[in-house]
Amino acid sequence: MIGLLNRLLRDREVSSRDLVERSLRLIEAGDGRLGAVVALRAEQALAEAAEVDRARAAGERLGPLAGLPVLVKDLEDVTGMVTTRGSLLHADDPPAAADGLVPGRLRAAGAIVVGKSNLPENAFEAYTANRLFGVTRNPWGQEWSPGGSSGGSAAALAAGMVPIATATDGGGSARIPPAFCGLVGLKPSNGIVARSPVPSWIDLSTDAPMGHSIDDVALLLEVMRGPAIGDPSALPRWEPAAAPTPVRLLAAPRTVDWGALDPDLQRAFDDALQALERDLGLPVEPVAPSAVTPAGNADEDWFTLCTTEQAYEVGAVVLEEQADRFDPVFLAHMQNGLRVGIEEYLTVRRRRFAYTAALDRLLGDDAVLVTPTLAMAAQHADGRMVGAEVPGTPADALNTCLQNITGSPALSVPAGRLPNGLPFGLQFTGPRYRDDLLLALGARWEEARPWPWYAPGFEPLVDQRAAPEPPRAVN
Repeated sequence: MIGLLNRLLRDREVSSRDLVERSLRLIEAGDGRLGAVVALRAEQALAEAAEVDRARAAGERLGPLAGLPVLVKDLEDVTGMVTTRGSLLHADDPPAAADGLVPGRLRAAGAIVVGKSNLPENAFEAYTANRLFGVTRNPWGQEWSPGGSSGGSAAALAAGMVPIATATDGGGSARIPPAFCGLVGLKPSNGIVARSPVPSWIDLSTDAPMGHSIDDVALLLEVMRGPAIGDPSALPRWEPAAAPTPVRLLAAPRTVDWGALDPDLQRAFDDALQALERDLGLPVEPVAPSAVTPAGNADEDWFTLCTTEQAYEVGAVVLEEQADRFDPVFLAHMQNGLRVGIEEYLTVRRRRFAYTAALDRLLGDDAVLVTPTLAMAAQHADGRMVGAEVPGTPADALNTCLQNITGSPALSVPAGRLPNGLPFGLQFTGPRYRDDLLLALGARWEEARPWPWYAPGFEPLVDQRAAPEPPRAVN
């Protein structure tokens, strides 16, 4: 998508102002159904687009994203806009005085921020709904959630409103929404993209690219990556390998042994594994979840870490005295976090080393673990699991937490449709700092199994006549 738009801009078939105007119109026309966008900066964006057009006409040097509309997840600062974090507690905060790290890097590359996208309160859940802005719905099926926590960004991308929307990933937030919305999402190896300010989940979170294609994600990673002052874990530099090594594929239905998958998910996973062998010529070796995480239950440990760290960031006094301002699901997680003792917390932190060692040994330098991105087929837009009466995501619904604990890269790609009409996401987990290996594998998969850029029924930002038809549901 980004490459196509850059060509259209270069050839003067469209102007930056045209793209921004059309993006704003598509948001106005479609967001009432989806609830993906929570704030706009239309006047400023149009003025910035006109300046890009002037600079292009003058032959000035432009960045790789010059003139492209972007939505920023409302967890990240944009100068002059309030960062609400999807929380009533921050609804009346003053506007940000400066751009956050990744929004600033995107804007330095020429991207134009048109607004902010929705998220669950403090980016904590795997669905996107909050008391401040309400529910975000999936363009592929509006009864369902687009996932979280970067669900507003993913819904806007899948509906064609923007070509770029930011994401973060502390437990799958840049992979869960792509899996549900038919997009590509990469959780980079920890340290490739610097963290600033300090994340709520200190060792788990990173900014992360997601988009319509592998090329989009690779370009965004190039723009986003690099160290920053104050991040002690950022790599001083990272360069992709000139020629990624051949891969060995290991396949497991889950990263933690929670039992069998739902039959619809298992069928979709089996179909994807057959395609890897048939279409890519890569043999797949099955491994048990117990071989992936022999040291314990990484999903439960992830919840312990993030609830504890988030609870103490919000503050025990605030959680007690202003409890009525928090979403009940978020508040319950925070109360659980406050009950975690220092000994339990440190034991779990130390266990990170065992999880990392096990995955390092399993993957070596050239193996990739293949799993479903999610161990659930859908979640209602309000956060209820199928058959549940109240919102909430159980620990066994995801395959995305281990990679944040170990710092490993993980890539979610579209791999068919489920009987409920939603996309099925396939996840590749690679050796640490071998993000290039995952992107190369993802490119091969994308070539063999092309996917439409947009959900059916939504008008795209530009006409992509060569887009493949949406795949039929797996029966």
